[in-house]
Amino acid sequence: MPLPAIAIVGRPNVGKSTLFNRLVGRRRALVKDTPGVTRDRLEGICRFGAWEARVIDTGGLDPTARADLVAGVRRQVLHAIDAADLLLFVVDAREGLTALDREVGRLLRRTRKPVLLVANKVEGPRQFADLGEVYELGVDPVFPVSAEHGRGVAELLEAVGALLPAGGAEPAEAVPVARLAVVGRPNVGKSSLVNAILGEERVLVHPEPGTTRDAVDTPVAIAGRPYLLIDTAGLRRKSRVSQPLERLAAVMARKGLERCDLALVVLDGTEALAAQDLRIAGYAEAAGRGVVLVVNKWDLVRAPDQAPARTRELRERLPFLAHAPVVFTSAKTGEGLPRLFEAVERVAAEFAKEIPTSELNQALRKALEARPPAGVRGRTLKVYYATQVGTRPPTFLLFVNDPAALHASYERFLVHRLREAFGFAGSPVRLRLRGRRAGALR
Repeated sequence: MPLPAIAIVGRPNVGKSTLFNRLVGRRRALVKDTPGVTRDRLEGICRFGAWEARVIDTGGLDPTARADLVAGVRRQVLHAIDAADLLLFVVDAREGLTALDREVGRLLRRTRKPVLLVANKVEGPRQFADLGEVYELGVDPVFPVSAEHGRGVAELLEAVGALLPAGGAEPAEAVPVARLAVVGRPNVGKSSLVNAILGEERVLVHPEPGTTRDAVDTPVAIAGRPYLLIDTAGLRRKSRVSQPLERLAAVMARKGLERCDLALVVLDGTEALAAQDLRIAGYAEAAGRGVVLVVNKWDLVRAPDQAPARTRELRERLPFLAHAPVVFTSAKTGEGLPRLFEAVERVAAEFAKEIPTSELNQALRKALEARPPAGVRGRTLKVYYATQVGTRPPTFLLFVNDPAALHASYERFLVHRLREAFGFAGSPVRLRLRGRRAGALR
């Protein structure tokens, strides 16, 4: 039986995301003293006492934003309300009620779902004295809290637990087999691709750069296999990032990359490869993540038979990812999505591959015989033995005479020969060295 769901709703800048972070116990949502920071639905798990539930953070209705963007945020809020068993209606006790608070209150009353009124930012006697106005919304009781400092949150959660329907543990298939971070420059179609995979408007899509701000996690099953999709904000060059909010979004995107298993590096098929594309691909490789290169918007390319030429360009410009699969997709038409997940499955398997020690040492012996190592500062590398010490990514420990005697170019050669022998498509390969006194591997 699925977990019950709680949706946090309210107008912009009342502290919904701060409360969300407090309930899930970690900083999952961007928090900034600016209206309209949250635009997509964010989800996390809240555990309190004997119960647990899904918590859904929502965007506020921002009258100062563009009309079409407001409509998109409103659709996201309505989706969350429809999916919820209980609603937390958050208002700002310091600022008092506004016409927008009353509008949200009328909307929630029409849902006929249980509603708890949360008066946030109550941090002293002055805010307690001003709570009388909040009762005008006709929701009783009112829970005064300070989401930032945790005051009153335990009492709120006790009331939440009394109203939630009974729920069971999440089914085993809900545990993702792989976390997929969708990364790339702004406006390459990351969110459109996520929505195409899910078959619904899970994240907002808008021509305005920077529409996605939070890293949005969404479970999905493809061909019976569970995944967690992480849609991230577009990463621009640091020199072009001027707003604090955009810097925060970039940090969240990098964190999304750090906690994924595989990165879907999305490129715009209608544009030439940009320097920032190379940087983002480098971030994924440096983080030790499996990589699939996704050339999106391929339906807009006038000569689709250009795929071989585009693949060669990627191999030449991204030599450190020459092992990564290249998939051409169209989020608009769905073209290439089955091939995309075939590539994801292949890379996920390579990312977790284990090599028998005897086969590993045989492959290394052949590599050493084909090209003996050259000297480095008067020392010549001797490799005695190797064993695999980790997966995700595959990591190998080499026992050698002197770790400092391994030149970077020879390390690349050894990794290349391991790829020739064992594959590792789309997956990084890491070598670790340890000095040892013993006979050389022959």
